[in-house]
Amino acid sequence: MTKPEILMMGPYPAWDLEDLESNYKVHKLWEATDRAAFLSDVGGNIRAIATRGEIGASAELMKSLPRLEIVSCYGVGTDAINLSHAKANGIQITNTPNVLTADVADIGVGLLLAVARQIPHADKYVRDGRWRSANMHLVTRVHGKKVGVVGMGRIGVEVAKRLAAFDCPVAYVDINQRDDLPYTFVPDLITLAEQSDFLIVTLAGGTSTQGIINADVLRALGRDGILINISRGSAVDEAALLDALERNIIKGAGLDVFWNEPNIDERFLKLENVVLQPHHASGTVETRQAMGKLVRDNLAAHFARQPLLTPVI
Repeated sequence: MTKPEILMMGPYPAWDLEDLESNYKVHKLWEATDRAAFLSDVGGNIRAIATRGEIGASAELMKSLPRLEIVSCYGVGTDAINLSHAKANGIQITNTPNVLTADVADIGVGLLLAVARQIPHADKYVRDGRWRSANMHLVTRVHGKKVGVVGMGRIGVEVAKRLAAFDCPVAYVDINQRDDLPYTFVPDLITLAEQSDFLIVTLAGGTSTQGIINADVLRALGRDGILINISRGSAVDEAALLDALERNIIKGAGLDVFWNEPNIDERFLKLENVVLQPHHASGTVETRQAMGKLVRDNLAAHFARQPLLTPVI
């Protein structure tokens, strides 16, 4: 039986690639020296795309694959996939929700602790030998402080659950109030920022949330406030954030995502009141294995004409 042909947009871990190559004829776009020639040569046979959230799949790419049936995305975010084109042309889209939720929530709390307790600074303080001369300056506690969660979806709920265990009062802003949660709903983002010591962003990406954390929100968060972003870099107005950090409009920030990653604004590198992560919130062996399995299981379900496990459209 002829194996279905799939296009891989970028590298996957070896455990995923081995499985895919045993079940499909895999074409690796990222290895092509001449992308246009490569697609011209193999595009007519491609029935599926295996991509990553940050790479996505453009309408132009999908148009070059006349037999394309499905795009299986390694990641939750699908804002880099042209969903409207896919829907209009009967192309199915899947992603990998749920399996990375806990890890992303964990890193949100980790970033908050790192910024508030200045853990990177403390580590350097010991390594540089300064502790031998004097005790380090005092920092900010986390337990009992007021937390505002921006976007109470799967990850927001897990962040709230973890910080409730720190005895933190939790409030949130979302499109609608959730009656199934014990946290305080605040309908206005500025009001939430004013009421919060820590503001944690867990929003989905896309145009509807672009730049939602702007200068007004940061001013409302204030000089003692800390911003944590584990959603998408697009959700934060980076120019406003850099200004707020440089001028101490807020106390600090912990960032896993950026506007132009991985080529981030170099001004971040000069700041001591920000902790930086390389978009690695889901970067554990356990979660990445689960994500890859879900990509493969969606592809297998599609070609077996079974219901998709996690359809987007």
